[in-house]
Amino acid sequence: MLAYLLLCGLAAPAIAQPLPDQVRDGAVALQARRQGRLLPLPEIERRVVPTMRNAQYIGFDLEMPSGIYTLKFLRDGAVIWVDVDGRTGQVLGRTGR
Repeated sequence: MLAYLLLCGLAAPAIAQPLPDQVRDGAVALQARRQGRLLPLPEIERRVVPTMRNAQYIGFDLEMPSGIYTLKFLRDGAVIWVDVDGRTGQVLGRTGR
């Protein structure tokens, strides 16, 4: 039992480590943000979340190098994705109900 718990404890950090592509994309996103080429997530959220009445905001993805944020919402059991240009804050499209 102790060996199992130790093994699980040692395996957990390896599972939590980001993949190399995620690390690279994160660095690219941070650099773009620092250079003013990408709006910060809180600014994107301030623009989009209030427009999604009766929907629960559940998270986001950021696609690099395009700089497109995809904000995810839940309404009446259906997921709604809102794509936003991270450079301008303009909503590009919406899928779902």
